[in-house]
Amino acid sequence: MAALQHACTAPLARALRARAAASIASSPPVRLPRADSRVLLGLSEPELRQLALDFSQQSYRGKQLHDLLYKTKVKEIQDFSHLPQAFRESLREAGWRVGRSPVHHVVSAADGTLKILIKLEDNRLIETVGIPVEDGNGSFRLTACVSSQVGCPLRCSFCATGKGGFSRNLLPHEIVEQVLAIEDLFKHRVTNVVFMGMGEPMLNLKSVLEAHTCLNKDVQIGQRMMTISTVGVPNTIKMLATHKLQSTLAVSLHAPNQKLRETIVPSAKSYPLNALIDDCKHYFSETRRRVTFEYTLLAGINDGVEHAADLAELIHTCGRGYHVNLIPFNPIEGSEYRRPYKKAVLAFMATLESKKITVSVRQTRGLDASAACGQLRNAHQKNPLVEVEPSAALPQLPPI
Repeated sequence: MAALQHACTAPLARALRARAAASIASSPPVRLPRADSRVLLGLSEPELRQLALDFSQQSYRGKQLHDLLYKTKVKEIQDFSHLPQAFRESLREAGWRVGRSPVHHVVSAADGTLKILIKLEDNRLIETVGIPVEDGNGSFRLTACVSSQVGCPLRCSFCATGKGGFSRNLLPHEIVEQVLAIEDLFKHRVTNVVFMGMGEPMLNLKSVLEAHTCLNKDVQIGQRMMTISTVGVPNTIKMLATHKLQSTLAVSLHAPNQKLRETIVPSAKSYPLNALIDDCKHYFSETRRRVTFEYTLLAGINDGVEHAADLAELIHTCGRGYHVNLIPFNPIEGSEYRRPYKKAVLAFMATLESKKITVSVRQTRGLDASAACGQLRNAHQKNPLVEVEPSAALPQLPPI
């Protein structure tokens, strides 16, 4: 009997080891925390209705769940007061949770911008920024600048996030919850979302697209009010084009030629500028959506009128459907770069306009809170927070 048992279990053990090895080989290099956990945030109304039915509840309970998540923005299942106690207990016992993380720290800027540090389940911190703007006609716009990764692996030379290291991709609900956290703090609906926070969205495209769908369908933010930004990852722009989104694609160029771009954006070595431009042309032809080219102006590096003339020539090869957004460099600690003088910015802009290029200059917001473009970095994006006793106060983060 023992021999028979050995004969049966040995092949099974070998098969299990082989399956485990194959799983490890095919898995992404960065492990997500509880990626298979049961999270309500991110589920659509039809999915929540089905969940209610799975728990022997009537379908309308799923609609109630949807309202609690995205309208009332309840953070814990025990606070779903509109649902029967038995349903709430069943959800918790089955391992379901809302998927909202606590706000660890908030920094405010003089212009009303808020930088929010959210503590994730694995004790790492991500940063998201709420940018309020009141137009001259009295209308109010609230933009959420959301992160897609904990840190960033691309290490663009002018960006603080890459200097702080990279840990992992964010799960879809960890992206969505950033928008809800901003709405909680501002007591106002988010009107615009830009995927321009920590990380490279195209390196986490699956989660970004799932979050985009949830923000559009469930949080009710129009696709045209969202922007997905990228410095350029091979094959991903064409992949994004197949989804036919009505959102804006923003491509970070930062240089008018390949040689200079490689010194500013190290990842450009694997994605030549001409290939990136070809993919942008393909994106426009597939979606008919105008591509925005982001260009960070670095004093004495890429901000000369000759650079502007070369940039105009490059963009003219694209045909029509393009816009340039100039971003004067926002200072970060330890950087060798400097912010250009206003005169240089205006000269760069005038050169582009003289070449019939549509151009704008991004208004700097949140500079004094280190919440401006390129400034997002925290000490715990690479190394998680150390757990403290519940009675101990969480430490205040040092200036970033």
